[in-house]
Amino acid sequence: MVTVKQVEDDNLVSKGAIPEQLKCPRFCFRDIRIPLYRFSSQSLLDDSPFEGHVCITEDEQSALDSLLLAQWEDKMWKGILRYDVTTSEIKVIFGRRKFIAQLNERLGMDYVPKPEPDKICGQGNLSEFQRTKHQEEFLFYVASGEMAIPELVPSAAMPDGAVLIIINEIPVEYGHVFLVPCGSDSLAQVLDTKSLEMVARFAVEINNCSFRLFYDCPTAGTSHRYFEACYFPSPLPVELTPVDTFFHEGRRGMRISAVTDFPIKTLLFESKKKFKRMVEVLVEICCQLQEKNIPYNLLISDCGKKIFLFLQKQNMANSGTLSAWECGGYFLFQSRSEFDQATEETMLNKLRDVSLDDEGFQVVKELCCSIADKFAA
Repeated sequence: MVTVKQVEDDNLVSKGAIPEQLKCPRFCFRDIRIPLYRFSSQSLLDDSPFEGHVCITEDEQSALDSLLLAQWEDKMWKGILRYDVTTSEIKVIFGRRKFIAQLNERLGMDYVPKPEPDKICGQGNLSEFQRTKHQEEFLFYVASGEMAIPELVPSAAMPDGAVLIIINEIPVEYGHVFLVPCGSDSLAQVLDTKSLEMVARFAVEINNCSFRLFYDCPTAGTSHRYFEACYFPSPLPVELTPVDTFFHEGRRGMRISAVTDFPIKTLLFESKKKFKRMVEVLVEICCQLQEKNIPYNLLISDCGKKIFLFLQKQNMANSGTLSAWECGGYFLFQSRSEFDQATEETMLNKLRDVSLDDEGFQVVKELCCSIADKFAA
């Protein structure tokens, strides 16, 4: 069991001025005080060996995992969610791929849930979540710490560089939340190292093999950047697919592999040490993809040990891109008839239709090797 020190909130409240980009005319974070979880000063994302980090059992639940589920379940019982996601019907589609389908007729008009328009902040504000009408949707902050063990502050203002955890009212799976970076680069439309590092640390410290983190590359016209996370009872199909490694730094170094025999072009990033450098490499790759107008998605799984990069067609219309969990093989259906008639071939075609082609995939693989070599030098 991980020890967490609980302290008085005044001890760890950020005393610095709130940055201008965190101010919103309709909603201000200055007066919002919610729990704050500070990571310990020791990080598995440093150069310490990562291979010994093993997901713990449910009986040995980590402190952060316990906090997230307790907060999420509390909001669920208070009626914050629009429906009980545990009642949604789920099946494995017959076939070799074992694609997963969920019937959820309560999602509304959107195939994949999106934040409501009245919660969207205009250009120049923190994110589309900043005008959230109900503080009850905020669960807690996570931020870096300086102590040897994690610290939980019962009520605190938002520190700079924190990640805000917000419940998703229309969840796809159990524990569905948004993770919104609140640092100085939070307005940027490109992924940055600090944000990915923080959410990867979040996955590591949750330390639950059912927990998955997702990121969808922002499409044209959006001014937000956020991650999503939830718990899946079974591995996603992409996680069970074999890989072919084409870049390897050695036994404990970074490894980049191509996921073979999967309908959407996918890369897998792993590192048993120097995990932080792998994050830097991945961010540089994602920035290059965005400059080339290649949509991409990320899936962080296996307690942060694996990061999948899904590659979609270049210059696709925004409406044609898939979400990260769809790329991983998990599909949502609002119609009973479509759910009942879903076949493996239909899902294969859905993924193939958006996938980057073979030529483009080879170019991306070469780009990955070039960037990885640059950081290794």
